[in-house]
Amino acid sequence: MASFPQQSTRKNIRNSPRSPASSTATSMKKSGKKGGQQLRSQTLQEAKRKGRMDRSHGEEDVILKLQQMNLNGDSLTTETGLVYDERMTEFFCIWDKSFPECPERVTYVMEKIRQYGLLERCVQVQARAATEDELLLVHSQEYMELMKSTQYMSEPELKSLADTYDSIFLHPKFYECACLAVGSVLQLVDKVVSAEIQNGLAVVRPPGHHAYWEKMNGYSMFNNLAIAANYAKQNHGVERILIVDWDVHHGQSLQYIFEDDSSILYFSIHRYEHGEFWPHLPESDSQAVGIGRGEGYNINIPWNKIGMGDADYITAFLQVLMPVAYEFRPQLVLVAAGYDSAVGDIKGEMQASPSCFAILTHLLMSLAGGKVILSLEGGYNLQALAEGVSASLKILLGDPCPRLAVPFTPCQSALESICATIMAHRPYWKGLQNFSADKPVELEDGEAASAITKKEFAEVLQESVAEVFRKLPSERTALVYDERMKEHYNMWDSQHPELPQRISCIYAQHESQQLTEHCLRIPVRSATEEELQMCHSLKYIQTIKSTVDMKARDLHRQSDEYISIYLSPKTYDCALLATGSTFNVVEAILTGKAQNGVAIVRPPGHHAEKNMACGFCFFNTVALSARYAQKLMGYKMKVMILDWDIHHGNGTQHIFEDDPSVLYVSLHRYDHGLFFPSSEDANYDMVGRGEGEGFNINIPWSNGRMGNPEYISAFLRVVMPVAYEFGPELVLVSAGFDAAQGDPLGGYTVTPEAYAHMTHMLSSLAGGKVIVVLEGGYNLTSISESMSMCTWTLLGGTPPDLGRMKTPHLSAMQSISNVIGVHRKYWSSLRLQVTEPVAEDTSIQGVTPAQKTSPSPEVKSAEGKHRSSSELHMSPCTLSLPASPEQTIKQTDGSLTFHDLSGSSEQVVDDDSFHQMNLTPKSVMPTELQTSEQISGDKEISDKIIASSVQIYVDQEHLQKSTVVQEPTEGIRATVELAKSLDNHKPAGQVTARMQSVGQRTEEQVPTDQLPVGQGSVEQIPGSQENVEQVTAHTVSVERLSAEVESITISELKSKEAKAREVSPNQSKTTPFCMSESLSSVPVGGARQKVKSNASVSKESRIKAKEENEILPVAETEDKAVVSNPVFQEKTHQEELLGEATGWSNVLRSVPFCQLFGNDVSLESGTLYAVTPLPWCPHLETVHPVPSSGLNVLQTCSDCGTERENWVCLVCYQVYCGRYVNEHMLMHGLSTGHLLVLSYTDLSVWCYGCESYVHNKVLFEVQNTAHRLKYGEHMAGFN
Repeated sequence: MASFPQQSTRKNIRNSPRSPASSTATSMKKSGKKGGQQLRSQTLQEAKRKGRMDRSHGEEDVILKLQQMNLNGDSLTTETGLVYDERMTEFFCIWDKSFPECPERVTYVMEKIRQYGLLERCVQVQARAATEDELLLVHSQEYMELMKSTQYMSEPELKSLADTYDSIFLHPKFYECACLAVGSVLQLVDKVVSAEIQNGLAVVRPPGHHAYWEKMNGYSMFNNLAIAANYAKQNHGVERILIVDWDVHHGQSLQYIFEDDSSILYFSIHRYEHGEFWPHLPESDSQAVGIGRGEGYNINIPWNKIGMGDADYITAFLQVLMPVAYEFRPQLVLVAAGYDSAVGDIKGEMQASPSCFAILTHLLMSLAGGKVILSLEGGYNLQALAEGVSASLKILLGDPCPRLAVPFTPCQSALESICATIMAHRPYWKGLQNFSADKPVELEDGEAASAITKKEFAEVLQESVAEVFRKLPSERTALVYDERMKEHYNMWDSQHPELPQRISCIYAQHESQQLTEHCLRIPVRSATEEELQMCHSLKYIQTIKSTVDMKARDLHRQSDEYISIYLSPKTYDCALLATGSTFNVVEAILTGKAQNGVAIVRPPGHHAEKNMACGFCFFNTVALSARYAQKLMGYKMKVMILDWDIHHGNGTQHIFEDDPSVLYVSLHRYDHGLFFPSSEDANYDMVGRGEGEGFNINIPWSNGRMGNPEYISAFLRVVMPVAYEFGPELVLVSAGFDAAQGDPLGGYTVTPEAYAHMTHMLSSLAGGKVIVVLEGGYNLTSISESMSMCTWTLLGGTPPDLGRMKTPHLSAMQSISNVIGVHRKYWSSLRLQVTEPVAEDTSIQGVTPAQKTSPSPEVKSAEGKHRSSSELHMSPCTLSLPASPEQTIKQTDGSLTFHDLSGSSEQVVDDDSFHQMNLTPKSVMPTELQTSEQISGDKEISDKIIASSVQIYVDQEHLQKSTVVQEPTEGIRATVELAKSLDNHKPAGQVTARMQSVGQRTEEQVPTDQLPVGQGSVEQIPGSQENVEQVTAHTVSVERLSAEVESITISELKSKEAKAREVSPNQSKTTPFCMSESLSSVPVGGARQKVKSNASVSKESRIKAKEENEILPVAETEDKAVVSNPVFQEKTHQEELLGEATGWSNVLRSVPFCQLFGNDVSLESGTLYAVTPLPWCPHLETVHPVPSSGLNVLQTCSDCGTERENWVCLVCYQVYCGRYVNEHMLMHGLSTGHLLVLSYTDLSVWCYGCESYVHNKVLFEVQNTAHRLKYGEHMAGFN
């Protein structure tokens, strides 16, 4: 781009010197009251000092990580390639001069590109013809030869051949031009992947996305993008490619070509009308998800009505494509850019404006490091086509996004289609699994939830074009900074977290990365008292002003009048300077001097109330800036304030809570009201009042360390949909970076890259008028890197890859669902009616696409790619054992239970019903099995289990009729286990189940009180039993399967161990427990179960149980005398304060433990009993050997340093405290998926996933090691 330096001046944004550790906020002596409850006592200060010592390694860790980061050679220079060749105009329909696919399509586009001055800004790439070998990457040799022969055919021969295809004409030059179109796209692939250019546009014809591997279709001869994708994989080693098809016609051939390929994610959004629109295929519906290894990688959003507009397309991108794309992490994005979905196109009859295509392009540019290639497909209204292409090209060139027309209202039909796609794909993508079931919104009479604004084509196009091609400012980014703002400092605590060095470190980082060289420096000024009165009372302003002449003692006394405040003689001047300087940035943006802006200012402002300082803040800089903007423009312009500071901006909320002209959105740590500012006003149900109702959106985080997954998910599901609907004219960001990784007050893990992505998304609003204003953030390294990334993005830099993100925290998704539930009545873009998935979508297909490793047999017709509708809905999914099972089959007391370990449901079928199932034996690939050899080490046992493996076919219709609900979990493979073998201490037969439709079943409900209860992990489960018809004559009965499994013996198991776990018919059977709030029924440290004494247990029973290693009810472990001891209470209080000072509050103590891991088991009574440990657990395969460095049974919690009730993770061997200390092991398990832990207190092993103790040979080594270190001797019986 012209405003950026040439290639030789590129500089990596990650290679700058770091701030010295001695000046960091982590060494602070006083942290105000942020980070916990407001307790003014010496005990709190001492606890905070201890917390700083415990967390002193935090900044070193983040510095090391940041030093290792880079932007892969990205720079501010973004060059866009454009390929076009006039030879592609040489073919046309000889027998129909009015044929819509005509040469004028590309000539009109190129004329418009030249007219707007876009061509000279592009790197013009030389076109070339594709070679035959390149065409064979997709098409057959016979087909290629046939197409080649058309060059020599007569007109009758061409017409005769064309008539054998659907929607095709032929011309002697068709083949040559088709080769040229393919080769042109390949040219862009070469240059983009090799980083010669950032992105590219191919203005080519004929289109290609309808071309089959062996026949022409829909104006297409060769499939341009399919060849390009395979070419990128073969020639450049690209492993993951996203193909986005926004042509109004479904690219069915692209789908067929890649439907079994997990390296290609194909996303199509097209007109369908329940199959009535061309190409009239059931495969174009949302239920077509791919087959085999490609299952889940084909995403269709079918429009069932005409007239879909900007809101519909953008909502589909935000709610479906972007969450999946972030999870897929493409290395290249190819776009089948058809503009027949544009307003005015007579074939498409849709209403997408040029502005819409600009926004869609902008969203895609956050993926794959900005490696995006658009290849022209359809589009038959020449004016709409040319304007749409030009709008997309402007975004590729780095121009700001246009504002969208209002109202931004997705129609009901579009929402239904989007919901259907989410339902079809939620088993495969974790980003789609957390939509809650919502009831329809009751609207007032006359209010339409699906309104489509009908305008004349010319009017819509004219308005959009005027916005897209508005005059742009000469400068991209304005920046304000002044050293004088450092003169506000804490006179009593030089290491207070709100350090003067915060802004100087940020500015130094900007300088070292040469970002300041590309910014327009804005002069600073002080705000006037009159300006301050736009948000603050005169009395309060004068009070702060009076501090200028105060002595130190009076300043200290005045500081104590407020919450978390210190004052100095220069506080008032610095606060005026921060506010006035931000005003100057606002003025520069609104007067057209710059496109966006950055304000590196302090003190922060978002906690400042109308008449009170609070939380390091004096004057509310961002709130005042919003009012200043409205005053400057002379009307109440629409302003959006996005507050991502980890603390809720209580001051900003209160100032605008009744004002509909300002949309305030805050993402903040809440911890159920315990985190600063410790007010219920920060909760999700605070929506504003009066006319401002609905314009205040709080997204409160509670429980756990939130990071990139949670923030990105909140942006895609709430922030951006509402923002587009609001349509701001200016976006102000309260940019606190205390949610960044390494911050001593926040405790969250948001990375600089995530801030870049959030900034990139916000840049698509308000015509790009975005101002980032510094608020909090107290790790000097983190804030410097994070704010630099925001500036980088505002300057046009490409957001870096976020890496592989974990599943969003369960409580975060609940918070997002709560926000949606409250605000969907105000915002139509939040009204997705997503219902719970049927069983087939979860229990059977519980494998996320990215985790598939073994291909399923292809399901294809003789033609190779076409299948019937019924076949399409029988896409098989491999389910293999073990590894964090989502579903097991247990046989208990003569019945078979489909058990969903996530706790969603179970489904019970008795023996009589199950014996009617015909189990067809199939060969099983060894790679699809995880045998018990990994658990027991017995090769013979493993071989027998594999020999007994079968393929179980379960009717899909039966699953759809099931009333139970099963929710998939990331990384979980469904398993099939016969628990009958467990009773006899024989390993379960491992089966690979491939589910397919087989016929009709009838339902019969099984009463809950009649359900059998097995041993180990035992539950009472409601379910249903089914009658199943035969599938084929070749069957294997369940008796045969059971016999084979039961013939397997484990010589190492002693007979008395088996006897100890037998339950007699007269003996009470145990029930699994769920955590409760009662101290008498909660596991200590998140694992062991506290129980009440049982007087009915005789002395003889206890002696017998001891001899047979049987666990019977034991007395409650908590000593009330100890608890009531004042010394104990004081120690507990100090430890709680320590946890608070280090950024944690123990709010999970009241959360049912089993629900955190997906289980939902109810307690029967107040009395709970200890249970027999599971002899086998599906998560045992995750156990790693004891590290060579050994164990340290005296090691303290890695997070809080406590010595109480610590556990060691048996996967990564990190040590954390238990649930009823500071719950850090629980949080570790939730965030990492590591489920097996060993108690350093009693050496028991607990599985979070199975909600049970586990006793298995695999665990003996680590248990013995810990036993030897703890007691100086080996465990009894361990050799």
